[in-house]
Amino acid sequence: MATRNAACLLVGLLALFHTWGVTAHVEVNMMDRVEVFRGETASIACMFTSSEGVGGMMIQWFYVTRTGEKQKIYYQDATMKVVDKGTQFTDRISVSGTGATGEIVLTISNVELKDQLEFICLIKGLTEGTGEGRTKLRVFVTPDLPNIEGVQTGISVNEDGPSKIGTCEVKNGFPKPNITWYRNKTPLRVDVVKVVPSITTESSGLFSVKSELSMKVTKEEKDDLFYCEINYFVPGGVMMTETNHINITVYYPSTSVSVWVESPKGTIKEGDSIELHCRGNGNMPSSILTIMHENDNYPLVNNVLVLDDVTRLHSGVYHCTSMDTDTFEELSGNTTVFVNYLDPAVVMPEDTVLVTEGNELTATCNALSSLETHTVWMKNGKEVSTAHSLILKDATFDSAGMYVCVVTVLKIEGMETSGTLNVKVQGPPKIMKPSDNEIEESFESTVDLSCNVRGFPTPRVIWTTSDGKILKMASETETEGEVQSNVSILVTSDITAVCNASNEFGTDAVTFNIKAKGSGVIIAVIIICILLLAILGSVLYFLYKKGKICGRSGKQDLTKEKSGKDNIVVEMKSDNTEEAVLLGVNGEKQPPSNQ
Repeated sequence: MATRNAACLLVGLLALFHTWGVTAHVEVNMMDRVEVFRGETASIACMFTSSEGVGGMMIQWFYVTRTGEKQKIYYQDATMKVVDKGTQFTDRISVSGTGATGEIVLTISNVELKDQLEFICLIKGLTEGTGEGRTKLRVFVTPDLPNIEGVQTGISVNEDGPSKIGTCEVKNGFPKPNITWYRNKTPLRVDVVKVVPSITTESSGLFSVKSELSMKVTKEEKDDLFYCEINYFVPGGVMMTETNHINITVYYPSTSVSVWVESPKGTIKEGDSIELHCRGNGNMPSSILTIMHENDNYPLVNNVLVLDDVTRLHSGVYHCTSMDTDTFEELSGNTTVFVNYLDPAVVMPEDTVLVTEGNELTATCNALSSLETHTVWMKNGKEVSTAHSLILKDATFDSAGMYVCVVTVLKIEGMETSGTLNVKVQGPPKIMKPSDNEIEESFESTVDLSCNVRGFPTPRVIWTTSDGKILKMASETETEGEVQSNVSILVTSDITAVCNASNEFGTDAVTFNIKAKGSGVIIAVIIICILLLAILGSVLYFLYKKGKICGRSGKQDLTKEKSGKDNIVVEMKSDNTEEAVLLGVNGEKQPPSNQ
């Protein structure tokens, strides 16, 4: 009843206003568009002016369907706020504001692509009529990073018509992204090149765009860089990104051919490995390169020819030829190779030479070379001459030995040759004087003697004593032209040892005098010991006869059978007299004259 009364009251007021001639009007202002990324929240504001109070207003929100029809999604008046059921926005919209401030805001959460529609805000007053505003919701999706692929095979400048350069692709953007081709930072004009675009609408509603570039290539494009620029829309503007830069392989024919020695740099010597490179200024795969030297034809591996362990025979002119198997055009270039050489050293006289002690020897060393050489004679690692000739004056045993002749090419490191000469000096033995040939050693000790002898032919060494007795050698070391002989002697008395050396040219000897220390004292001690033992035996026998030993007493005749022709005489004294008697083996008393 109250609602009906209020309605009647409103109708009466409207009639009254109409009678008084009052004009009703509601003004609504809205933005042309609202732009958001997919998944974000969109806020669409509806601003209006009205002289009526909030209680007399009715507010409605609509969207325009794809077929142009209006679909209500929200209703509000003084008594209720209702979200329409069964629409795509039912669970995602809310409306803020009562209208008292002149602004109502529709909020759409988790915006989807299908939400890109036109929204209508309808304000209806009791007396001022109806006002309407419209806003288009724009939804954006940033595309994936773009991709570019160039052709994998090379492109020949001889091909007819445009050749495919590459393809650019950008996926899953909204609205549709745009692709522009660039070469060396300059956009390519579509009237010069051929660009074929293609657009795919994915099941998600997003756009994928592909662009294929084709053009007629020239040699000048061999170093060019191609890439794509992608422009895509975002809320409030346009963004740009670029692909990677790619380079294409351009095949073009040669106009000249070059051949050169890549290694070694500088001079070449026998035994080196030579690396020859042959190359045209083109790169057509149909070109075949070969190198010819005199009558030899060499195939190349990756435009390279390797000659190992070269000799002087490899010297000469090398021709490199390039032939195009498509056009049969032929080009050539050449280079000259010179291999330096150093022949083996020739030593005269050869191998081994005999020279008599005191005489002179002259030897020569030569090696044929393409360059200037330097000759050095070495012996035992030491330099003895810096000329081609080796001169030994007044030869001695010190002059004997192995001489090495080294011939070197100064301009090329490591280029050298050598020869040897074995010099033997003939002469009688020479014993090197010992440091000491007067030796003192203890009795019954061992003394070691050494004798070093030089001479050629190699001397024979014999050890003897002063009386001619031959001593046994302990050891002997023999090298060509030199002998070291050793002997060990047991010292029992003074002795003289002699080292004797001989060969067909003469003899030499050295004497060692060995004195035995302490030999007379030892002999004296031995004699004294023997005498003491004899006296002790006599005393024991006397005591035995007197009965002091074995239970006997008093004087007893010492009676024994003769055991031989000799008599043993023992001096004895009794306990009662100081007379001394001499008893024979028979116990007979000997006269004093025999004592």
